[in-house]
Amino acid sequence: MAKRDYYDILGVAKGANADEIKKAYRKMAIKYHPDKNEGDKAAEDKFKEAAEAYEVLSNTEKRQRYDQFGHAANAQSANGGGYGGGGMDMNDIFSQFGDIFGGGSPFEGFFGGGRQGGGGASGRRVTRGTNLRIKVRLTLEEIANGAEKKIKVNKQIVCKTCDGSGAKDKASFQTCKTCGGSGAVRRVTNTILGQMQTTSTCPTCNGEGATILSKCTVCHGDGVVRGEETISINIPAGVSEGMQLSMSGKGNAAPRGGVPGDLIILIEEIPHETLKRDGNNVIYDLHVNFVDATLGTSVEVPTIDGKVKIKIDAGTQGGKILRLKGKGVPEVNSYHRGDQLVHINIWTPKAVSREERDLLEKLQNSPNFKPNPGKNEKSFFERMKEYFE
Repeated sequence: MAKRDYYDILGVAKGANADEIKKAYRKMAIKYHPDKNEGDKAAEDKFKEAAEAYEVLSNTEKRQRYDQFGHAANAQSANGGGYGGGGMDMNDIFSQFGDIFGGGSPFEGFFGGGRQGGGGASGRRVTRGTNLRIKVRLTLEEIANGAEKKIKVNKQIVCKTCDGSGAKDKASFQTCKTCGGSGAVRRVTNTILGQMQTTSTCPTCNGEGATILSKCTVCHGDGVVRGEETISINIPAGVSEGMQLSMSGKGNAAPRGGVPGDLIILIEEIPHETLKRDGNNVIYDLHVNFVDATLGTSVEVPTIDGKVKIKIDAGTQGGKILRLKGKGVPEVNSYHRGDQLVHINIWTPKAVSREERDLLEKLQNSPNFKPNPGKNEKSFFERMKEYFE
């Protein structure tokens, strides 16, 4: 089933500002929160759908890519770790609530306590790993057809010795005595308007709800170590130089079981030997000798998909552009494909033999060899105008 438009999911216009998007997501999150709709699978799906939409639209770079390329810029990777907002779990979703509601999850007060187990615990801080940026170089053929690249990335990975906990063993954890394991401390102050309650991250455990008595000897309590991971990246057809793709959760691992960062992939194009890309079109300069242009001929020209034979009509003039429909680069998230434009250049010899000179001198004064452009002959500017149109 096709994914719904993120703006439609949140019920906002495409020109909505950050405050309008945040307000719309807050409304959706309260309406479809699992604690309020226990056992309702449809509500849970809408809750996750709204979180995914907010995760993209609240990020300036991701929103720009989504506005330009739609879901293709944030499409789910076939083998996990999708581009952009896909594949969010409850930890990802609840980690957003600090931005939306200013602290821990608001549902703790609305619905009788925070979620236990799978969701974000009441007020507990969710750490997030940093994003990584890599460059991927693609040939014109890979850009036109899409490609799968397996890249070795040096980054922070989860410590296998302690499974990311940072502790020597399970017995090395202790519930934080300051916050009682909630990860947050509450303070009540008296004001002229009455008592005001505020919640902040526990300073003792930094919001984790527990302290480590004995640290892992490999990662020294961080839960992450430096390592290498081979990541499979599915590049959609039609990407271009400078475009950025984002793979959610494929960046640096976060300390002690937090949410990993994203992997940002910057696209670089490897120049083709004979073809030049112009948007979705491909340009090829074909040099034809004077005799072939006069008498007509058939020649093979390279394309992205291999060589094809084209016909050069008798009397072809230099500067003529032949269009090969559908032989260009496809648009991202579209079935439309550009064309290949073959630019005809008449090759003039720089040196000729005595015999060749004698032949040319005989033809020099022939009436057919005197320039006499007809009314239907297009000027250079007319051809360029037609090309750009």
